[in-house]
Amino acid sequence: MRRSMQKLATPTRRGFHFGASALRPKRYFHQSTFASLPRRRNFFTSNQLLASNTKDDQIVASESIREAAQNQQQDSKPPTAKRKPARSSASKNLRHASMTKKSKRSAAAAKKQEAEIVEEGEIDYQHSIKAVCVAQSFDMDKVEEILRFHGFDIDPDGTDFDPAAVIHARGINNGDIFVFNSGTVVAWSMPIDTVINIASKQLIRAAEFPHVDRLELEDLVYAEDETRDTSYMKGEDVILGTKTEVTNGNKAETTLAKIAFSSGLARSPKLAVLENNMNDFLSESRTMANSLAGGSGVVLDRRLIMKKTGELCSLRSQLNHYSELTDSLPDAFWDKEARLEEYYERVGNVLDVRSRIGVLNRKIDYAHELVSIYREMTSESHGIKLEWVIIILISIEVLFELRRIFIVESKEEARWEKEDTRWSQEDARWEKEDARWEKGEARREAQVSKI
Repeated sequence: MRRSMQKLATPTRRGFHFGASALRPKRYFHQSTFASLPRRRNFFTSNQLLASNTKDDQIVASESIREAAQNQQQDSKPPTAKRKPARSSASKNLRHASMTKKSKRSAAAAKKQEAEIVEEGEIDYQHSIKAVCVAQSFDMDKVEEILRFHGFDIDPDGTDFDPAAVIHARGINNGDIFVFNSGTVVAWSMPIDTVINIASKQLIRAAEFPHVDRLELEDLVYAEDETRDTSYMKGEDVILGTKTEVTNGNKAETTLAKIAFSSGLARSPKLAVLENNMNDFLSESRTMANSLAGGSGVVLDRRLIMKKTGELCSLRSQLNHYSELTDSLPDAFWDKEARLEEYYERVGNVLDVRSRIGVLNRKIDYAHELVSIYREMTSESHGIKLEWVIIILISIEVLFELRRIFIVESKEEARWEKEDTRWSQEDARWEKEDARWEKGEARREAQVSKI
């Protein structure tokens, strides 16, 4: 082939190559293509670890596929209405938590928890009773002044209860508020955030020894029965008999029943606060108890022991003396109807108040024994320190006495020896003088005899 034909054939082939309709295959950015990549090491293997990884990958992949299919089926289905779940006993859960483990709930945490419950539809606040304990006690005169200032109607039904024990207030939404001198607020048909706001922000100015960061909640559910004159407890639900209110329009009987139920309910969060304080005390003392059980020494501070003793005395006094937790009936119900006492006792039985008080008293007895042991150990260690101080003082006195014996007396003996030497020299001098005088006298006598 001629050279000129070769020059023409080469561009022609190139034009056919680049002008083909079929697209050229794309190149990978790395040098090896996907088909030429090395085979997975765990594709076929006798290694158990690699084999388990393969199985796990397969399981995860199958689960992801299954979840995607379920989500697709749910998206394809029309939306259905949510059924209201059965209400779990919130009061029993709260009591169980307070008796078994330490619980520190702030106002924000309690509000969040209650908001979640309301959001799920478990509690309808229109038929709920909520109790909040935010302080050790309330100044009832200040409470009444604060409620009047915020526009609440005080004792709207004319029950004539002692305001030093309980104050009844009603707002514009017909929600009833009962404030007890034990530092507890009980509200009927009110949202939890409103109850916490009233108790922790408005009434806190009338509180004595407040503990908003450790507030406790308790709740019950109630229903109204227009066919009954009396009220009763059905399980953990309160059934209010509102026949008198419906027929005569007099709410006094219903309000008295609410006060009785509220007074019984108010004991539970108050008791929960003391239970949490006791659990905190035992948790702090557990380290020292474990150290004693392990045989290691424990550094005990007398101020700390005195502080713990004061805390226990305060707990016992709040439980048994300064509140009506252990009373079979509050003083405010003595001159009222007998069925109010029955309402009060039934709520206490449902909330296990008596048994919780007994358990708490036994815990306090145990804590007193523990603190007594620590106090005895502290007194013993203090006595040992005093004994060592006395021993050291006696040793110092002995050293001073030895110094006096071996140093001072030796100096005194040396001084007396010098004095004896001096006196002996004086005696020798006087003896020489006497001998000289005697010689002189003998010389004079000899002269006289010669004359």
